[in-house]
Amino acid sequence: MSANSNHDFWTSARTHLLRYGGSFDPVIIERAQGSFVYDADGRAILDFTSGQMSALLGHSHPSVVATIQRQAADSIHLFSGMLSWPVVDLARRLAGIAPGLDRVLLLSTGAESNEAAIRLAKLVTGKHEIVAFAQSWHGMTGVAASATYSAGRKGYGPSSVGSLAIPAPNSYRPRFKTPEGLLDWQAELDDGFALIDAQSTGNLAAFIAEPILSSGGVLELPEGYLRALQQKCHERGMLLILDEAQTGLGRTGDMFAYQRDGITPDILTLSKTIGAGLPLAAVMTTAEIEDKAHEKGFLFYTTHVSDPLPAAVGLTVIDVVEQERLVERARFMGKRLFAGLHALKQRFDCVGDVRGRGMLAGLEIVSDRQTRIPDHETGARIAAEALRRGLSMNIVKLPSMGGVFRLAPPLTITQDDLEQGLAIIADAIEATMTRGITPTNQASGQSTKIETAHSHDARAKDPQT
Repeated sequence: MSANSNHDFWTSARTHLLRYGGSFDPVIIERAQGSFVYDADGRAILDFTSGQMSALLGHSHPSVVATIQRQAADSIHLFSGMLSWPVVDLARRLAGIAPGLDRVLLLSTGAESNEAAIRLAKLVTGKHEIVAFAQSWHGMTGVAASATYSAGRKGYGPSSVGSLAIPAPNSYRPRFKTPEGLLDWQAELDDGFALIDAQSTGNLAAFIAEPILSSGGVLELPEGYLRALQQKCHERGMLLILDEAQTGLGRTGDMFAYQRDGITPDILTLSKTIGAGLPLAAVMTTAEIEDKAHEKGFLFYTTHVSDPLPAAVGLTVIDVVEQERLVERARFMGKRLFAGLHALKQRFDCVGDVRGRGMLAGLEIVSDRQTRIPDHETGARIAAEALRRGLSMNIVKLPSMGGVFRLAPPLTITQDDLEQGLAIIADAIEATMTRGITPTNQASGQSTKIETAHSHDARAKDPQT
């Protein structure tokens, strides 16, 4: 009998845990190392989502572990009005890799950073209307939840006053098309803002956007879109807030995803990747905006603002990203990832679309390529079969699209492990389509054996690094 079926564990979980969305995987995780998590049977499970899209350097990177041990012996938490070297150093380093955004606020979570960013924008502009994409996810608290449209809208009462949304561009299901049948994102953006202008009471404060809408189905904003969006904002006296929780620190092949488009947002929020698995977030803005906010009495005084331990980890994350050339590596490994995913699309009719950038990819499952009818059930079956075979990958289920797998392996993953993951996806799709495997299969069944040296020095096999 598998140790993952421990009766006491699951009974206690059912009895005492408050369920917070979705369902729990049928495995008990004992430890995590590199690109793998290990279950109660000692089985290695390849992690293609980097935990909750956060373990950018892999799990328990030696440098991160060493930093935690060292900093914990010195200081973990301080009075919020006290400063330490890790906090000031991290602010300086972040300003150095995001030119123009010289002022930094260090917090704990993505939702918290978006709360602070929106609060900052409202105070500076003197307005209150916040626009987001209809497929967005910016957090589960207050105004961040009000700016989240991909899930969790019903049953919680009124959203924050002034919450508005426009559709995000979707090249696979374009609402506006060019004469050639391709996405006409400019026409869609123009239409979206015409609707915003019609609904606004003249109090537009900011637009908050993800460069790639991960929870919305890995929808990438086309090149040029961010610049056009920024222009729309500035024409109306709005600030542009970019939420790079999942795309920041190299995942897309640029240090920050917005840099591909040659713009700088008014406010940038970071989380997930900056802590490499620890709760660390940041709000970055210009000196001009911060000075104006300070003059108006900006207040965001929280328990864990400017804590030294997570700040020290953030410094280490930047060090590793730079020393191991992980931005370049994301481009190199991203080409291999997308080549493998496009091969799956050629092989399996249920794969409707492959999209994303760098090491953040979306694989969409449909029941019919011509009609692009969503196929949530098949996606769930593939996910269950992949886990049974030793691969964890997250699937997005939205009413407007089929099951979309969000693939975001650690940037330190080896080429062998990446290829192994792609092979498991192929095997899982084939098994699902030919044998009708159901989503109720347990992960404790027979799985593909994975033999690899779980090395953090992922550059060793890269001819380009």
